Amino acid sequence: MKELLYLKDDHLKEFVEKIFVSYRETFSDAKKILDKYSIGIAHHKAILLLSLYEGITISELLKKLKVTKQSLNRILKDLIKLDAIKFEKNKKDTRLKHVYLSDKGLELFEEIFSIQKKRIYKALLNSDSKEVLYFNNVLKKIINE
Repeated sequence: MKELLYLKDDHLKEFVEKIFVSYRETFSDAKKILDKYSIGIAHHKAILLLSLYEGITISELLKKLKVTKQSLNRILKDLIKLDAIKFEKNKKDTRLKHVYLSDKGLELFEEIFSIQKKRIYKALLNSDSKEVLYFNNVLKKIINE
């Protein structure tokens, strides 16, 4: 642990590169599926969040994706064309819309996720439990959780 106090910029650059490469590789695994549906990474991120936060509101989705309303609108229009999402108005406040993956959207998510989870699962399987816990803790700290 003492060596962490002396991390040099070169070490930190290597970490940033590894984060970038792991992101690139994990998301490139799904590229063929995304191309098949003529959608991109932005759509993939929305689909992932919709699978995690069932019934999320548009404003919550905007905050999580950190995109403009215009960008989210484009993404949602494309997903509507694919019949991948559905909306429900809030029963108490009809100004709020909740977004859900449709059955087709869930199938699309599973198709993408099954490819990505192979890479993640393989890496975790080849790590001991301490490494997995430490890795998870470091990731949480990077994303300020």
